[in-house]
Amino acid sequence: MAEDFTYFGRDGLKLAGRDHGQRESSLLPVVCLPGLTRTTRDFELLAAALAARGRRVVAFDYRGRGRSDRDPTGLSYTVPTELDDALLGMTSRGVGRSIFVGTSRGGIITMSLAAARPDLVAGAVLNDIGSVVEAAGLLRIKSYVGKGTPPGDWGEAAGMLRALHGASFPAFSDLDWQTQAQLTFAEEDGRPVADYDPLLARGLEGITEATPSPDLSAIFAALAPVPTMLIRGGTSDLITRETADAMARQHPGLRTIEVPGEGHPPMLRGTLINAIVDFIAGIG
Repeated sequence: MAEDFTYFGRDGLKLAGRDHGQRESSLLPVVCLPGLTRTTRDFELLAAALAARGRRVVAFDYRGRGRSDRDPTGLSYTVPTELDDALLGMTSRGVGRSIFVGTSRGGIITMSLAAARPDLVAGAVLNDIGSVVEAAGLLRIKSYVGKGTPPGDWGEAAGMLRALHGASFPAFSDLDWQTQAQLTFAEEDGRPVADYDPLLARGLEGITEATPSPDLSAIFAALAPVPTMLIRGGTSDLITRETADAMARQHPGLRTIEVPGEGHPPMLRGTLINAIVDFIAGIG
């Protein structure tokens, strides 16, 4: 059972999320934070699996994404603001210390939260994000965010995603691309439409070929006291195997899973969901 909810940011913007499972569960809740242009839909299968084990799961649509309202200026689409929004959302739902599952940008927010509010983070799953974010991957993301024409139908949407990301996801089947289209686009009058504000692209404008890869090792260190899992796409261009190895040295208890044939980020499904559920079960 899942419930859609709304709440408000400090600037009055209406924000949205989805609450799964029993609110009265004695188990630690799980908070799911999506990637840059992504929504709560990415966590539906994981949330259902966790809820079936008696765990509450709360997922958020950042401002300008999914069911959340858009900032007319686009200026508030920043990690600090989105972190604050998540904290306000947790408070609005009565959620305290939690286990966090963060995909890409959501993982950056998770690490930042562990540094700012370590009392709230009992464990973390980082999906294809790490202590160094490869500039080459950021440039690739910059190349398509907020650009292009909307697809005419769902078949075209799947083909568009395959053209953009196919080289990084050699293991994907036709059905996988169709599924990814349903996760990526919203539906309006039966047609797929972008589910994020194109003004998100403004946050990527400063990235050039001369931009160094951001080093997040200082905030990743904040996760050292808690159980942490790293998921890396085998063909990811945002986190290298070398970075994953360095993270394991920095966090000796780090559990790492590499997903072959998938890039940034791996889709949360199948055996990967089972691994996450089992990892979370070991935390409490």
